[in-house]
Amino acid sequence: MDNSFYKGYSMSPAMRLLQHNNKESAYTSKKTPWQLVYVERCGNKMEALKREKAVKKYSHAQIEILMRSAKNVVHLFLSEGEKNKNE
Repeated sequence: MDNSFYKGYSMSPAMRLLQHNNKESAYTSKKTPWQLVYVERCGNKMEALKREKAVKKYSHAQIEILMRSAKNVVHLFLSEGEKNKNE
């Protein structure tokens, strides 16, 4: 694991995570396994894509702050085993 973060928009974060870990994306295939650490809800697709663009510019430290923020609803997408692993 190289401590990098993949940032992207998805209507189904859990499914997208599976796709990345199944090496269905050339860009992310060499850095598996990926772990879902942050999910933020947006009002609509346009808002989400604008937010994605902004988050892609964040530093590692800023991402870690987001991970601890109230905006993070990742727990809604994790199984019990994954929740315990992330704590």
